[in-house]
Amino acid sequence: MLRIDVLTLFPDMFTGVLGESIMQRARQKGLVRIRVHNLRDWSADKHRKVDDSPYGGGPGMVLSCQPIFDAVASLKKKESRVILLSPQGRRFDHPAAKKFARRAHLVMICGRYEGIDERVRAALATDEISVGDYVLTGGEIPAMVLIDAVSRLVPGVLGNERSAENESFSAGGLLEYPQYTRPRVYRGLKVPAVLLTGDHKKIEAWRFKESLKKTRSALRKKISLRER
Repeated sequence: MLRIDVLTLFPDMFTGVLGESIMQRARQKGLVRIRVHNLRDWSADKHRKVDDSPYGGGPGMVLSCQPIFDAVASLKKKESRVILLSPQGRRFDHPAAKKFARRAHLVMICGRYEGIDERVRAALATDEISVGDYVLTGGEIPAMVLIDAVSRLVPGVLGNERSAENESFSAGGLLEYPQYTRPRVYRGLKVPAVLLTGDHKKIEAWRFKESLKKTRSALRKKISLRER
């Protein structure tokens, strides 16, 4: 079983995501245990304050050390990975998701405001993860991305284990081949004839070719966007 603890100032944001679809079933089966904690519960301030103005001046507020250090200390086990969600972190990808899925326990820290006290990054975080080169209001949505991507790789979460093997980025880093279902023709758009042959070797060859085509196209689009 994979255990995940999330530290956030807005625990209600996770209610819908964790209560639907695959995430809900994974929790009901006992394959993934997810607990979302309000960081304010560890504040030593009588008003449950968790932030303060930055030393040296500057706009906005910074999340303080004390609540985060105390929260992690109460949740962390010997085998835990402490993940700080941050735009400065390593770009999250499928290999990272596979690595985290093999762990027994993850603690996720959701940043907010203008940032987080640097001592949290230096002394607590075993991993610093970014979901992209852009800035979000906080770390809650990135944490949801990680939870979804990692949990589906836990054995037994998906109904068919081959589903995870055949998905985009799983097989040699290629994007998934196109998928079709009934009817064979819809508004003049036809299902590729090879998929109707029943010849599994031809179908596998076609799928591999289409995966390569999709991956090359996606790479060209990324390069084009960077050059604009």
